[in-house]
Formats: sequence, C-alpha cells, structure tokens
Amino acid sequence: MPLASFPRPAHRLHVAADAADPRERGRQRGALLTGGLHDALDVYDRLFALAEIPRTTVRDDAHRALDAVDAFRPALRAQIEGLADGAGADLWRVAALNARTEILARSRAVPPGECSTVVRRVPAPGGGTTHLGIQTWDWHVELGSSWHTVDAAGGTHRYVGLTEHGILAKIGVNSAGLALHFNILGHRDDRVGGIPVHVLAALVLEEAADADEAVDLIRSAPLTSSGSFLLFDERRAVLLDLSPDGVFEAPAVDDATRLRTNHFLTPAPARHEKTWLYQPDSGERYAFLRDRLARTPAADHDALLRLLVTGPGEPPVTCVPDPEAPLGRRWASLATVLLDPAARTARVLDGTPAEHADRPWYELRA
Repeated sequence: MPLASFPRPAHRLHVAADAADPRERGRQRGALLTGGLHDALDVYDRLFALAEIPRTTVRDDAHRALDAVDAFRPALRAQIEGLADGAGADLWRVAALNARTEILARSRAVPPGECSTVVRRVPAPGGGTTHLGIQTWDWHVELGSSWHTVDAAGGTHRYVGLTEHGILAKIGVNSAGLALHFNILGHRDDRVGGIPVHVLAALVLEEAADADEAVDLIRSAPLTSSGSFLLFDERRAVLLDLSPDGVFEAPAVDDATRLRTNHFLTPAPARHEKTWLYQPDSGERYAFLRDRLARTPAADHDALLRLLVTGPGEPPVTCVPDPEAPLGRRWASLATVLLDPAARTARVLDGTPAEHADRPWYELRA
C-alpha cells in the first residue's frame, strides 16, 4: 500500500482546552472532536466486532472501567463525561475508547499494533546533559484520520502531545518538564477492572512534576492491564513494565539509553507474556535498534529520527501496512513523536520516520 493511500486528513485537528473544572475541560475537547470522534467510534465498533466481543460486553466493560477511574480519580471520570457530552456521544462508547486496550485484550483476532521508542541522555545546549525521546506510534491504518494533537490546561500541569479522538492522553510532555512515551505490551491476565493505561497516561501528565513523582503515582494506581511507560525529565529516565503482576523498572541498554519495543523486559511479567502477539517481531526490532545505536550513537533529534528509518529487508521500525492484509491486521507508523522535556516541546510528524521531509510537522509547547 503506498504511503499516500493512508487515510490522513489534509489538515490535522488540534484540540486545545483550558478549564480548571475537569468536566468543562473535557466538554471543550469533545466539542472540537464531534465529527471525527464519531468516525473513530465506528472504526472501533468494527474492531470490537471483528474481535468477537459482543456489544453488550463492550458496554459492560466500559462501565466497569469508568467505575475504576471514578474510585481512583473522580476528576478523570468527569473529563470523560464532559468529552462525551461535548461531542454528543454516548458516555459508554467514549469510555470504551479510553479502555480500548483492556477491552481488546479479550481477543486473539485483533492483535495490537507495534511501536518503537528510544530515549537518550545527550549533551544539553547550556552544558551538562538532558534527555531526548522519539517514538513511532503504530496502529491500524483505518484510524489514520482519528488522532489529533492536544494541548490540555487546567490541571496541575499543562500537557501537549498526541492522542486518539476521544482518548484523554497517549504520548506527551508537560509544563513541569516530564515526558512520557507509551507502548503496549501483552500479559495473559490483561483485563478491565483497573485504571485503563490511556487514562493513567493522562493522570501522569496532569499530576507528575518529574520522573520520580510519576513512578510513585503509577505504583499507587490499581492496574489490571499492561503497557510500557518510558518516563523522563532532564535529570532522569526510567522505563517501566506495567502489568497485572505489578510495576517493574526495566533495564537500560546502557547508561545513556532506554529502548522499548513491545515485549516485557523484566522476568516477572515476562513469564505470563502473550508471546504470540509480538514475537519474533518485537525482539527483532529491539535487537536491530540496539545494534544500530551501538554503531551510531544518536545525540540529537535528527539523529534519533534517522535511527528509526528502515526499509526492505530490515525489521519494520518504520512500519508500513501489508495491502493484502484484512481489517485488524494492517498497521502503519501513523505518527512519529519527538519529546524534549527541557524545552517542554513535542514535535509530531504526521507520518512515518521515512516521510520526515515530505509530511507535515507540528510543534507544541507545554
């Protein structure tokens, strides 16, 4: 499938909200998402059906996820309620988007997409060191028009980044200088019942001032599903395996580098991994990037961007879809995100790393 055939809008939607009241903040976001949100809901309806998850189960799961959010952070439930109200959508359907990772964990028919992430400690312009990060966000091509850049203010910290229509947060950086990259992992006990990982991302970006606070916050949250948060500020970077077994700090490649694809890097959750979801692909991408970093250390965003460009015969770090694959099995690098916590900026490329000279870039500052 040619890259130009991805379903991508001519102008990417930017959603900004600023309100101290969380329900109003959500309502502002929902009002800007109205048409696109309903398109995203339709695609997810198809994915849930393909996954053989009955609509009644999706609805019940969505309500259970909302209850878990309400018990831990009522303000986040209020944001989801406001978003649904502002967009004129059923609350349970918007809640299902925010819990889509947990709901889709029920299925073997719709495996998740794949993402690759690198964070490096590099020389800072004014002396000393800082951290820079880069990630491909790989997901179903049918949702290529269903994401937006976001600027959310009114909580403890303002944050900017990228997320899907209807989902509170995904990848971003906040005004305190905390950055978050987010990959999905797969554990056999993944289920609805705790804080959905996408809602947890919003919580971290809103409330945590640095990587240490973020780790403490995550450890306090009730988790029943898996993911990877690569959290970093100017001073510290920490890579976490999140799972129903607990939260574990994963090892670094070396003193300066954190690397993540889509498999667990710590032994406890790895024992219960859904290896059929990502292997051998995830391991091959991890080894390829580790070896490429060893040969060509990346010290700025341009070098990190080149690191993620791959072609025929190489592991699909730059992910392009198989045109013959059916719905649910066509993934692409829908976006490439570069985070700089010192500058409080997120640079979002509307395309794959290989398209960096041809597709639009959006720069956001928290």
